[in-house]
Amino acid sequence: MAETLKEKTAKGLFWGAMNNGAMQVIGLVFGIVLGRLLSPSDYGMIAMITVFSLIANALQNSGFITAITNIKEPTDNDYNSVFWFNISVGGFLYLVLFLCAPLIAGYYHTPALVPLCRYAFLSLLFSSLCTAQSAYLFKHMMVKQRAQSGIIATLFSSVVGVIMAFCGMSYWALATQTIVYSIVNTALFWHYSPWRPSLRFDFEPIRRMFKFSCKLLASTITTHINNNVLNILLGHYFTAHDTGNYNQASQWNFKAYSVIQGMVDSVAQPVLVDLREQPGRQLEALRKLIRFTSFISFPLMLGFGMVAREFIVLAITEKWLASAFLLQILCVSGAIIPMSQLMSSLVVSNGKSGTYFGVTFALGVVQILTMILIWHWGIRTMVIAYVLLNIIWLFVWQYFSRRLIGYRVWMFLKDILPFALAALAVMTATYFATQSIHNLWLLLLCRILMAVVLYYLVMRIAGAAILKECMAFVKKKMGKK
Repeated sequence: MAETLKEKTAKGLFWGAMNNGAMQVIGLVFGIVLGRLLSPSDYGMIAMITVFSLIANALQNSGFITAITNIKEPTDNDYNSVFWFNISVGGFLYLVLFLCAPLIAGYYHTPALVPLCRYAFLSLLFSSLCTAQSAYLFKHMMVKQRAQSGIIATLFSSVVGVIMAFCGMSYWALATQTIVYSIVNTALFWHYSPWRPSLRFDFEPIRRMFKFSCKLLASTITTHINNNVLNILLGHYFTAHDTGNYNQASQWNFKAYSVIQGMVDSVAQPVLVDLREQPGRQLEALRKLIRFTSFISFPLMLGFGMVAREFIVLAITEKWLASAFLLQILCVSGAIIPMSQLMSSLVVSNGKSGTYFGVTFALGVVQILTMILIWHWGIRTMVIAYVLLNIIWLFVWQYFSRRLIGYRVWMFLKDILPFALAALAVMTATYFATQSIHNLWLLLLCRILMAVVLYYLVMRIAGAAILKECMAFVKKKMGKK
């Protein structure tokens, strides 16, 4: 049983890596093209309304994907109830947002947001059609199928977005890209999931799951607000151009850290749920996931921060230079966010959705109050404060992990510090060793190559067990081919 779970976890991580790696490569290519074709104000327009779409999607999902995953053996009736509930809620929420569009535009003092809101929020209707299918794929750890759906949907929607941007359709291109993604992803989830709905309307499973899922719902909404708090406040206090510059930095930061977060998220909760009756094994599994995450996250994000200026200028031109410094700051939080997510998954997997909500809500309150108090000092100060708060909350999650399964501070630091210090030393050495290079293309290439080689050598000399395991698994997969 243990070997089966281990193999499923390894395969899940592999396909999670394939999925997120491919999607981020696609996002990189098309993000560069769109960044060159569109202006900061175009991105700012979309950034100002993104949080409303995210909250609506959270309300429509209502935490039932996670709730079903936490059920040992969900029935057909469980999936069917979720399916019809989500369609009903999705339609209702779109109607509410359609009517509230003038209020959203009034908050941002931008009348053009009214038609944009009513168009962009259509994605909610399409995504509501696949929540049950998504829950089925997630519960059964069908990571490969989810990966293929995401890659195809991202590629297709990105092509549509670029064509529209090239035709001069500004922020409408970004809105359409999201809608097309929802349509294609929904169609593919239906294709890969063998489960099909029936016309039986029984909402008893919804009532049964809601006690657990409602706390996750509230937590998800709070998380979306936390992640977009700067977009919300910048759009109100500053201009669409300023919001767009921050949003560009935030998007690139997200593209980078979601490579590792998406990979680990695809297996973390199902694995931790399977082991929740065995705290010792659950602790061992969490620590291994934390080490694996640290092994990749710290060099990836600190390295990205090191080359942020060169990357921004070369990829999307100097018109986005203001976002480069913001990206460098955000990369610090990007390095630790996947670890916070892992420990929050542990809390949820142990049925503590109330704790999950409380910790997330507290972060949201502190962030909003902090940003309102310091916005007079400018965007950079707000971004620095945002990063510091995320670092503090990493240890808040660790505290609750200790209470649940005995994951003590010294264990946590032992798991992350070797990789954090090694990555910091490598990036520092690389930065100063390449300072004399003035050609931006050569500088970018040299920094990337030097950092990769140095980090690999440090891990090899240190005899990092996680490096050996990763290489052994990759060789095994290549050997099968």
